[in-house]
Amino acid sequence: MSTNRPASGRLPAAVYRRRRLMVLLGLVAVIVAVVLVFVRPGASQGDTVGATTPASAPPTAPTTDGATATDAAEPPASEPAAEPAADGDPCRADQITVEAVTDAAVYAAGEQPKLSVTITNTGSNSCVMNVGTAAQVFTVTSGADTYWTSTDCQVDPVDAEVSIEPGTPVSSSEPITWDRTRSSADTCGGERTSVPAGGASYHLNVSMSGFESSTSKQFLLY
Repeated sequence: MSTNRPASGRLPAAVYRRRRLMVLLGLVAVIVAVVLVFVRPGASQGDTVGATTPASAPPTAPTTDGATATDAAEPPASEPAAEPAADGDPCRADQITVEAVTDAAVYAAGEQPKLSVTITNTGSNSCVMNVGTAAQVFTVTSGADTYWTSTDCQVDPVDAEVSIEPGTPVSSSEPITWDRTRSSADTCGGERTSVPAGGASYHLNVSMSGFESSTSKQFLLY
């Protein structure tokens, strides 16, 4: 009885088919592995391993003063502008203007100039200032010469702290009368020399609590 046997050295065809199937499955597995290595599941298109992707910012640690580390790294803010003086604060030079005042621009022979001062608070808040005679200095000059100063023979100077309201000029209640003589601390009890007249030009400057008048007031004596 004869049987069909494969030729010598050859295996059945089914064996070759199984081997080809196994090789094909192995190749598919290798392809899948390569895809998983180079493309992350769930990543957006083009987001491959090794590419730089923005990570979520770590929480900032608080500093000792309660500010975050991010806040501490920020540059300091610029210096704030000067605040206006609050009510009751001393007056500042940048909010006070002092004006020298005379009752006339020209004085005839024998007329004595009356000298005074006007103070204006140009700020937005009231402030306190000494406007007493102890804080006032009136000076009369002509050219480079100082002819008269109110403090040379001042008697019983007093202090007077007052509140200066914004935008409301404050003037002397009683002007100082200048007798048209040259003053000095050495002549308070004696005769004084009359100053030149005949159309001579003089300038009045006033200082109040250390704040100087921005301009002088010119007047003529005849």
